Amino acid sequence: MYQPVKRTPLLLTFVFIILIASACSSSKNEFSKKDVKRSQKLAGLDFDKKYIDTLYPYLKRNKEGYDTLRKYTLDNDVIPAVRFDPLPLNFTPKEQAGFPEWEIPNDVQLPNKEADLAFYSIPQLASLIKSKKISSLELTEFFIGRLKKYNPILECTITITEEMAIEQAKKMDAELDAGNYRGILHGIPYGVKDLMAVEGYKTTWGAEPYRNQQIEMTASVVQKLQDAGGVLVAKLVSGSLARGDVWFDGKTKNPWDTTQGASGSSAGSGSATSAGLVPYALGTETLGSILSPSTRNGITGLRPTYGRVSRHGVMSLSWSMDKVGPMARSAEDCAIVYSVIAGNDPKDGMTTNYPDGFDPTKDYKSLKVAYLKSDIEKDSSDSKANLDKAIETFKKMGLTLNEVELPKDVPYNSFDVILRAEAGAFFDDMVRAEEVDKMVEQTQRSRANSLRQARFIPAVEYIQANRQRQVLIEKMQAIMKDYDVLISPSSGNRLSITTNLTGHPAISIPTGLDEKKHPTSVTLVSNLYDEASILLLAKAFQDQTEFDEMHPEGYTD
Repeated sequence: MYQPVKRTPLLLTFVFIILIASACSSSKNEFSKKDVKRSQKLAGLDFDKKYIDTLYPYLKRNKEGYDTLRKYTLDNDVIPAVRFDPLPLNFTPKEQAGFPEWEIPNDVQLPNKEADLAFYSIPQLASLIKSKKISSLELTEFFIGRLKKYNPILECTITITEEMAIEQAKKMDAELDAGNYRGILHGIPYGVKDLMAVEGYKTTWGAEPYRNQQIEMTASVVQKLQDAGGVLVAKLVSGSLARGDVWFDGKTKNPWDTTQGASGSSAGSGSATSAGLVPYALGTETLGSILSPSTRNGITGLRPTYGRVSRHGVMSLSWSMDKVGPMARSAEDCAIVYSVIAGNDPKDGMTTNYPDGFDPTKDYKSLKVAYLKSDIEKDSSDSKANLDKAIETFKKMGLTLNEVELPKDVPYNSFDVILRAEAGAFFDDMVRAEEVDKMVEQTQRSRANSLRQARFIPAVEYIQANRQRQVLIEKMQAIMKDYDVLISPSSGNRLSITTNLTGHPAISIPTGLDEKKHPTSVTLVSNLYDEASILLLAKAFQDQTEFDEMHPEGYTD
């Protein structure tokens, strides 16, 4: 005979707890009206309950749309349909002379001490190769040897592309023997920041979640250098996902002081070029990542106008702010590399066809120059003495410096949402998969934390920040329209955030050493699509001084 189970109070309590837990679990992921009410605080809103009741069903449909979006994967090179244009209203780019036939000296000799080759300029190395005083293979093996020797100290290299480099160098030697000379970069080694894809090699982006990532394509800028005869010897450190000088295996060092980081995020490019491990390198900048490590490591770094250089095959951090540029010993070396990598690329819809060039024979005294006098006077950094001397040098060169100030009444503290929102979109899959938790740095100022924060940026605020960005563009144009070059301290003011938002080109050039024997610099800015003016003045300054010929001790053994 069937007998019902006797349910004790303990059993009933247990069942009740399970039911409550189940209900809590199902409601945990349920989007409620209370969530709407709480989330208003972040956006500075306080809707009445009746309006929340009205919009709640719409928000639920939005969430369903978000969930649907996440089911569709996107390739890294897909750019948003809303694209940034740095042009002010009624702006016309300056006419340019095109690029010169680069002069290669014919009286360059091999140094008595082989290690001194590490600090030869691009024209000097080109002379040695073209005259066959050294082969591309010998030069390539020389720099690979230096990378292997000093990388354990500087931690500036992620991958030495030895096999490809040796093959390319042999090819360049064979072509030269056959009378086929590709130009001034023929057979000269170089390195690139490891945000740039190179087929057959890992592209780690400096971050633990991508330590073993291999993107089977070659970035356009790398391909352009290869086509010009360049020999890629190394993929150099990027700070994790283009932030700082810390990466998944360490912290890149400044060759002038290895107790100090190389600054970021083009840390490897700055450190390796400074120490003579490569003659030049490519870096990227979104918010200081070419100019800052160039300053820290005592080299010259050119950040071109937004859209001048293709970013196809390069990791995106901010589609509307990222730029690629050369880092080398001098403005002339930067100009040579820039002349090869600049130009429209059908694979990157952000690139332009505006006139370009550089005329090193032009009289630099014809340039109209302004300077941030107030910022320079207020500078309290260790570089102040050298900054003052640099200003005096410009004046002694026969230039008249006119005083100007950066735009005022601008909400500078609001612009960070632009970079973070765009980065959050690019790395959304990584954040949702919790791969971001594997990144080495997890501090409040880390890239990992920044990517998590991005999820809480309202779309309206992102758009409003971009509207304010347009106001900044117009204010900057009002300052720059009467000048060719603006001289600024390299830090301590708002120049970096201003010009990275407006897209203006800039160059950092060394000005000596401070009392701690650390390199110092000054920054030159020019109008959009007028790299020629800052290159001309930078070269003239370096012709008058010897700061670009400095190099750290201990790297000529």
